[in-house]
Amino acid sequence: MEFRFTEEQQMIRDTARAFLEDVSTPAAVRQAMATEAGFDPELWQRICQELCFQAISVPEQYGGMGLGYVELCAVLEQMGRVLLCSPFFSTVCLGVSSLLVAGNDEQKQQYLPAIVDGSLTATLAWTGPQAAHHGGQWDCNAVTATWRPGADGFELDGELRYVIDGHTADLLIIAARQPGTSGTDGISLFAVPASTPGIQRQWLPTMDQTRRQAALQLSRVQVPGSALLGEAGQGGAALCTLIDLAKVALAAEQMGAAQKTLDMSVAYMQERVQFGRPIASFQALKHKAADMQLKCEVARSAVYYAACVAQEALSADGDPALAAELPEAAAMAKAYCSDTLFFNAGSAIQLHGGVGFTWEYDVHLYFKRAKASELYLGNGDAQRELIAGLLLD
Repeated sequence: MEFRFTEEQQMIRDTARAFLEDVSTPAAVRQAMATEAGFDPELWQRICQELCFQAISVPEQYGGMGLGYVELCAVLEQMGRVLLCSPFFSTVCLGVSSLLVAGNDEQKQQYLPAIVDGSLTATLAWTGPQAAHHGGQWDCNAVTATWRPGADGFELDGELRYVIDGHTADLLIIAARQPGTSGTDGISLFAVPASTPGIQRQWLPTMDQTRRQAALQLSRVQVPGSALLGEAGQGGAALCTLIDLAKVALAAEQMGAAQKTLDMSVAYMQERVQFGRPIASFQALKHKAADMQLKCEVARSAVYYAACVAQEALSADGDPALAAELPEAAAMAKAYCSDTLFFNAGSAIQLHGGVGFTWEYDVHLYFKRAKASELYLGNGDAQRELIAGLLLD
């Protein structure tokens, strides 16, 4: 396993950083925050047409770039730095991953080229209203929507919450379970166009204004048999893998945001003068910044190790032993990055002093993202509990 970037990976990260710093400025982020969609469609098309970031993890036979999860996380790190408002996480890290893990070749041919050309966005919906109360863990137990055999396929019912970009996505990957089942048993995944009759979508405003969530109401939604990803009732294992992959992707974003909060704090401390000298010269504040940097470096190691493991899990000829580490590596990355971003964002507010949480400064946006992303997919305590269970098995 290579623990440093190749020249190509470094180029991808540098290109992403330069582009995103230019287009996802604080003013652009605040403008996107004020819209119901939560992102600028023109900017999303620029990302799709000029940089092709959405095609990174799509295999070449479906029009993608055929790169790996390390390259994806390198881009996500830069997106986290600038709090990019876009449907990238939902479309690529949830939608594309769902099709790659659970879809057949026909389904991939149907949807992946449309995602690559920028004409289709997607997301994954699996959590019921009580997802956040299942011990803080977002696992297969959170699936409460149901499926039944229908006249020409399947009938879906239920309510789904915490669906990233669920009110704007064109394609919904919906997880539902057979009535009377629990855990990973009886779960099926369906690729359903958002325009399907019986689906009601509602944007739910949250504390983090830079990322949209929605609620979906399914009322006797009729889907054809071709919408089923994999075999009926056998989608539990695929959903577990998708949740692990999403944790790695979210951790990469968190790590980038954590580094940015440190950079913002150091820049401010070098400008702010107190008692006749910049506050960056005060030893206590240097110690705080050093603690923030240490956490960033450890988080970076956790993310890219988990990304390497994720790539092995997605590869047809990957190392089975390494791929089996995905649940543990993903939980470790998510746990540490959740704690790191919340610590760094909170420390950044302290280092900025009284202006840290004012609307004019951007630190509060990172603090809100820190809390929202900490809770999404399970906080640090939930991930450590999961790791403990894996070690005991």
